[in-house]
Amino acid sequence: MKKGFLALCIASLAAFTVACGSDVNEGGSTSTDEEDKVIVMGTSADYFPYEFVDTANGDEIVGFDIDIAKQVAENMGYELKIEDMDFGSLLGALNAGRVDFVMAGMTPTEERKENADFSDIYFTAKNLILSKGDAIQSLEDLDGKQVGVQLGSIQEGIAKEQIPGAEIVALNKIPEIIQEIKTGRIDAMVIEDTVAKKYLDQDSELSTFEIVDEEEAGSAAAFRKDDELRDQFNEELNKMIDSGEIEKLAQKWFEQEAAPAE
Repeated sequence: MKKGFLALCIASLAAFTVACGSDVNEGGSTSTDEEDKVIVMGTSADYFPYEFVDTANGDEIVGFDIDIAKQVAENMGYELKIEDMDFGSLLGALNAGRVDFVMAGMTPTEERKENADFSDIYFTAKNLILSKGDAIQSLEDLDGKQVGVQLGSIQEGIAKEQIPGAEIVALNKIPEIIQEIKTGRIDAMVIEDTVAKKYLDQDSELSTFEIVDEEEAGSAAAFRKDDELRDQFNEELNKMIDSGEIEKLAQKWFEQEAAPAE
């Protein structure tokens, strides 16, 4: 009697476990429950105007990438959840299954493509050298200087390649680098033009010049290798590009037109 009762309990527990686990996808956090479909986006919310914390209205993460991700997720039938972390941790979190995709003004470099699949480019921008005052006017002026970059960013690679005579200082957050420049602890930084605009508007002592680069830099969303979610996301993303929605969002956040995906 006891053995029979124990076997029945074990069988019931196993059936309950299978039923509870049926809504979880292997290697991902996307819910498959039709009544509660959630998709998790990883980002680094220090990159105005792509993604940043709206401190004036609480702690909500807002921005260009956020608006795009919310619309795509809604069109796909998902509720969007956002996980904020350091930029350099994003692809690791993606491949560990802690997030379903990444949007953080990320450029799909060849190195990153080894670890992730990317959507089409949805926005292109230029890179600048930003410094305090007007003493630095060329890349040659940075020889022997300390140049700040965001850790793991495309700007880190650009700095190493185009300013070999400089000491590259990699930090986690853009505001940290700006502060280091303003206090004189580093001499300059490599920064995207759309991100630099905010800081230039706030401080007249800051100045910039453009880095001429033959390779066009652009932003794309990152997904795990061979994840079907990439193609679904890409389809909705291109609908937004074709309809002009991305351009409207770009005008809202950047006051300029977004480049269409090729």
